[in-house]
Amino acid sequence: MKARKSVTTTSAIPTSTAPAAASPTPALGRVSFVGAGPGDASLLTVRATELLAQADVVIVETPEQQALVTNGAEVVDGGNNAAGEILTHAARGKLVVKHAKGGAHVVRLMVGDPFTYATGPEEAMACAKAGISFEVVPGVSSVSAVPAYAGVPLTDKQHREFKVVSVGDATIDWSEAARHETLVLLSAVNRIGEVAEGLMANGRAAETPVAMTRLGTTTRQETVVSTLADIAADASAAQMAPPAIVVVGEVVAQRDALSWFETKPLYGWRVLVPRTKEQSESLAARLRMYGAVSEEVPTISVEPPRNPQQMDKAVRGLVEGRYEWIAFTSVNAVKAVREKFDEYGLDARAFSGLKIAAVGEKTAEAIETWGIRPDLVPSGEQSGRGLVEDWPPYDELLDPINRVFLPRADIATETLAAGLVELGWEVDDVTAYRTVRAAPPPAPTREAIKSGKFDAVLFTSSSTVRNLVGIAGKPHATTIIACIGPATAKTAEEHGLRVDVMAERPSAEELADALATFGEQRRATFVEAGEPVLRPSQKKPSSRRKA
Repeated sequence: MKARKSVTTTSAIPTSTAPAAASPTPALGRVSFVGAGPGDASLLTVRATELLAQADVVIVETPEQQALVTNGAEVVDGGNNAAGEILTHAARGKLVVKHAKGGAHVVRLMVGDPFTYATGPEEAMACAKAGISFEVVPGVSSVSAVPAYAGVPLTDKQHREFKVVSVGDATIDWSEAARHETLVLLSAVNRIGEVAEGLMANGRAAETPVAMTRLGTTTRQETVVSTLADIAADASAAQMAPPAIVVVGEVVAQRDALSWFETKPLYGWRVLVPRTKEQSESLAARLRMYGAVSEEVPTISVEPPRNPQQMDKAVRGLVEGRYEWIAFTSVNAVKAVREKFDEYGLDARAFSGLKIAAVGEKTAEAIETWGIRPDLVPSGEQSGRGLVEDWPPYDELLDPINRVFLPRADIATETLAAGLVELGWEVDDVTAYRTVRAAPPPAPTREAIKSGKFDAVLFTSSSTVRNLVGIAGKPHATTIIACIGPATAKTAEEHGLRVDVMAERPSAEELADALATFGEQRRATFVEAGEPVLRPSQKKPSSRRKA
């Protein structure tokens, strides 16, 4: 009998005679090929949003797509390798399979639609060969979305068909393409002169309208409208570069009436908001609605009071029935009181029998998260002055207690407290939180502020004016200054700024509306004068403006 070959083991392995357990094979993951649309994040589908929230790994193909990943998933560059070279179809397929084999749920984000002029089919085939399950989530295709955002319909009742041609480095039969009344050309920017000549040589008129749109659906979208005879020269003069989509045909003529995106009142404006992202969510959404891009720069940091005993005493007094009223002058004041309640194990029942006032709608909304509606919100100006105007005077017969609890910032003005005293009330003016100047923004942001790279700045309080100037310097003379109310405007003027826009009511959303009205009027002035519509950051005045 032939002797069995012995197996050498190291001393680190136990010499037990029991058979070694086989290592379990890791379970395969799954892949979701998700269309991210042409660029505008709001065009993501509901299913795409759900999958992004569940993903372990997200493979993107453009840097902008990284902003869509908010759940802490690992983000992998699927567009280029470590050397910056564009990945081939095969390399992208291998990358997807590699991450899925480790058991991860992989979301492969693709520009536009995964199965329309994209590498989705090739990458999905790689998954199929590796035995990895996958799903395909269609996305809004650039083929239709970009012309729509440019105000160019691909079909109407007179023009019933269009042909899509992916130009790139392919050899195109222009005699066949020229027969179609509307053409949508992909990857044609660098060959647009050759394209135009090929179409004209095969019967298309030199005056046929052409629209070239780059960075479509984003606030950097630009469109050049020309003709087949002139598009090469016009595109070169406008420095058009990929990615861009070209539409050739009579449908382009409708852009004059149907352009809706690039004609928004604040289209392409870069707006500085001196607040945190959390404070600015509704304001940022409002600015996006008008075509602007907001950039948040925190100027204030909220910190606990140096002497917490004063706040502790006031909260105990509130529970013991010491106060008739509590007046909240900010969302931060509501948050500070709530934190004290949590510290003491209290809830909204502690407000039983107490009247509650809010300085404005946003503060009232913060109070309502407690399940409580304020008894008093100013009917006019949403400020301390407006609250005093509506506040009832103290009446010995009607009011069993004459004291008001006023939790607020350490730098708050005396308008409200003084006004309540004049009405006969006793006020416990308590520092609930401190506002301190935030750290300076990064150097590129400071330089953009001072050099006029921002089109507008929205100041929502006097402290945002003082602190922004303190940490970043004065905005450039060309930058539009918008203020939430008279007090903020006065502070801006004291700092040498000319106020261009002021909200009718002290609301951040109404401030955005007021800026949009200003932008619309400014745009109309350019159009009436027959001049190109320039953003404030593009217009270079001959001299610096003064307050």
